[in-house]
Amino acid sequence: MTQEEKQLLLKDLCARLPYNVICKLSVKDVNVSITVQLDLGGLEHFIVGTMDVLPYLRPMSSMTDEEKKKLKEISDEYLDQWMSANDPSVRWKLDANNSSKRAEFYNSHYLDWNGLIEKSLALEAPADMYKTS
Repeated sequence: MTQEEKQLLLKDLCARLPYNVICKLSVKDVNVSITVQLDLGGLEHFIVGTMDVLPYLRPMSSMTDEEKKKLKEISDEYLDQWMSANDPSVRWKLDANNSSKRAEFYNSHYLDWNGLIEKSLALEAPADMYKTS
């Protein structure tokens, strides 16, 4: 794993900590691994390099119709407010707020919005690993 990939994974894992993301933790250079909810201890082992951490994430294509509807509501609310704002600084704040809400949505639903699965930095979650309703 390159340093750039490690930084991308670290940022993603930190953002998911409040949502109890499930990860495969493997001891470096030993054939030992466990699958658990990530906590600060596991994250620390990843940072210092004693463990590999692979989160189990859902592909974006696995979004349910209900999740798509909620995401559309977030976007529609933002767009309505953005269109009615004339002040560029208000629009900037709305852009930042919308980005934050979307990231929170993706993270709380364990969706792989950073493309980690295709980079082999995450594992695809089994269909029943996370409740989506």
